[in-house]
This record gives sequence, C-alpha cells and structure tokens, in this order.
Amino acid sequence: MMFGGVFFKQKSTPKYWAIGGLLLAIIANCIELVKQHSFFNIDIKNMLVFNNFNLIFIIVALVCTLLLFLLNGRDIEKVGNNISEYFALIFFVLCGIAIAATFNTLLTLFLGIEILSIPLYILTASDKRNLKSNEAALKYFLMGAFSTGIMLMGIAFLYGGNSVSPSFYIDNINIGAGKLPVMIAIGLVLILIAMAFKVSAVPFHFWAPDVYDGAPTVFTSFMATIVKAGGFIAFIRLFEHAFGTAQPQWQMLVALITAATLLVGNLTAVFQQSVKRMLAYSSIAQAGFMLLSIFAMNEFAKQGIILYAAAYSLATIGIFAILVKMNDYTIDGFNGLAKQQPVLAATITIFLLSLTGVPLTAGFLAKLYMLIGAVKDGHQNWLVILAVLCAAISAYYYFKIIQAIYFKESKAEITHNWDVTPAFKALLIITAALIIVLGLFPTLITDWLYYSRA
Repeated sequence: MMFGGVFFKQKSTPKYWAIGGLLLAIIANCIELVKQHSFFNIDIKNMLVFNNFNLIFIIVALVCTLLLFLLNGRDIEKVGNNISEYFALIFFVLCGIAIAATFNTLLTLFLGIEILSIPLYILTASDKRNLKSNEAALKYFLMGAFSTGIMLMGIAFLYGGNSVSPSFYIDNINIGAGKLPVMIAIGLVLILIAMAFKVSAVPFHFWAPDVYDGAPTVFTSFMATIVKAGGFIAFIRLFEHAFGTAQPQWQMLVALITAATLLVGNLTAVFQQSVKRMLAYSSIAQAGFMLLSIFAMNEFAKQGIILYAAAYSLATIGIFAILVKMNDYTIDGFNGLAKQQPVLAATITIFLLSLTGVPLTAGFLAKLYMLIGAVKDGHQNWLVILAVLCAAISAYYYFKIIQAIYFKESKAEITHNWDVTPAFKALLIITAALIIVLGLFPTLITDWLYYSRA
C-alpha cells in the first residue's frame, strides 16, 4: 500500500488493493486458526504467542476493518490527496493490533502499542485544512507520548523489582499472591495507568472526546472501535498472564476505574448535542463495560470481550458510516430521517439498540456475558448493579436519536446531500443482520475459543 501510491493513478485503486489485502489476511488467519498452519516459519523466540483467543480477535478486527473499507472507502478518498498512505497507515495500525494481541514479552507489548498509536496521530491530523483536526492530533500526540513514558517506567520497575528472576516474558513475571514488593506494585500501577489511557478509561480519558471529534469521521470510526478493542485484548492478556495470581491486590483499583468510567462516560454523553461527540463519550461508557472483563478475568469475561469487540465495532462502524454522509452532526440533523432514508433509519436503529443492550442484538449478550463474569467473580456485586444502572442511562441518549429519526419533522434549514448508493444500503443491511445473528447465535464466535486445532 505504501509504495503503491507511486503507481496508482486513479483515486479508487488503493481502496481495491486494500480490500484485497484484507481478504488475504482474513483467509490466512482463518487457516491459522483451523489448521494451525503458518505460511512463514520464523523463529520469534516465543515473543509472540498465537492461540484461539487472540486469533479470533484478529479475525474480528480484520473483518470489521474490511466492512469499514467497503462502507466508507469513497469517504476515505475524500479526506485528502494521500489516499494510499491513509490505507497504509491503517494497515500499520492493524499490524500493531496483531502484535498487541499476541505479545508474550513486555517489549513486544510496547512495540505493538507504539506501532498501533503513531499512525493514529497522523490519521487524526490528515484533514490539514481543519484546525480542529490539527489540534486533536497535537493533543493526542502529547498525551500519547506521556502515557508511553509511563508504560516504559512501569516496565522498568517490573524488571528491576523482580530480583529473583528478572525477565520481560510475561509468564516469567509471575509476581505471586500476598504482599507485593514496592517496586513491583509501582510498576503494576504505572502499566495499569498507561493501558487505561490507551482504552480511554476515566480519569485518563480527557484526550478521547476532542480527538474523536476533531479527526475525520471515517478515522474516528476506526479509532473508536477496532483500535479500542485491540487495547482491551492487550490489557486482558497482560493482566491474566503477568498479574493473574495477584488479582486480589489490583482488583479493587480496576473496580474503581471501571465505576468512574461507566459514570463519567454515560452522564457526560447525556448532555451532548453533537452526535459525533456523544458517541465519543458513549465509547468511554462502553469502555467501562469492557473493563469488567479485566476485573473478572474468567471464562465468561473472555467470551464477553470477544463478543463485545464484534458487537460494538459493527454497530459503531455502521453509525459512523451514516454520520459521515450527513452535513449536520447534531441530534436535530436526524429529524425525519425515517421519511427521507427509511433503510438508513432502520439500520441505525438496530445499531443504537445494540449499543444500548436491547435483547435480540449482539450488544445485549455482550453486556450480559460481562455482567455474568463479574457476578461469578463475586467480590464486588455493587459494580454489577452500577453497570446495569448505567446501561439504563445510556438508553436515554441513544433513544433521543431514535426519537428524532421517527417522531420529529426535519427542519427546512438542515439539508443533507445524500451520497447513498444501493450497495451502501445493502452493506448496512448486512451489518445490521450480523448484529441480529450474533445476538441470536453468539456461539458462532465464542465456540471457537474452545476449538481443538488440528
């Protein structure tokens, strides 16, 4: 993709190359999952470990990115002139996500997070004529650099504090139960802070609303879904393998971060008039639910985070795909959408119902798995009650959009130049159908966690 920009003459050519590349990557990952057959035999010194859990997530991430390209490929072309570079940067991000999902040492975790983050700084600033885009990129870069420094400091403390057998391999850290040494405890907290920043958990979320609002909408869609889910897979892998035996020591801290994220995300989203900004705060609230997987760290939580990654990504990509076609991002901009574009109205309703967690959608089962995982843990039942109450709050601001779509008249001063093709509508229907199918048959994804590879 990177070198193709020299040779591609037509603006649409990079999109087709990107779609073809993603299809090849999806097929290769499926073969790896089913047959345990790798195309390249490279000695990676056990620095990356591939299993059902991370391979399923990588497939989910690639499929959702493919859907993003199919829905919004033409919109990516409109961002600027460097179209091949935009797609190349997204592939770099996917590479970082794959490393972050499969890392087995703290050093490969760091590399994965950085390969994931640096292209995002560039994509955020890709709309060079927009001051909000430039401001968002600068804020994201500065905050991201700061969190990277915290992560490296945490890694140094973990390595230096393990006087018995210093190691960067996460299985060898094995800090054990009981009282933690001071340096190990400091390292754990610093890494927790750095990972919380990457997934926009409160109180490390300040960058997210401005960055999501300022970045071009097509890239916001990618950042708020696939990238966020990748951060959670890295988060859960690190804490399960490196700090799992010390769960009683850090669980309360994670519970407090989860509670704050749920409350701040939902309560702030209630007061937003811009749907794009509301979705930014909503993504913080959804991060609160995903944090329940880190808190619980059991089988239900692992099933839940995979299902949540798929359900949340599909629904949010679908909403942003419609949003990018609109001229007005306020809630009033959706007034009368059911009469103007009935297919778009029906599909966005399904997406919003899934994000709310209404039964028969994938979002409902994803949240249910998270809640069951937290209940099974049995230590902080107040957190489960709070999560249910926050899900009820989220219904208020999601249903405001549905109300505008079906029960309000469109305003004469708000007009949308709908650039909507039959293929776009068909893809939206397929996306909505996938959400319903996963809501009825979640085992289509979760059963692969227990697939015995040939």
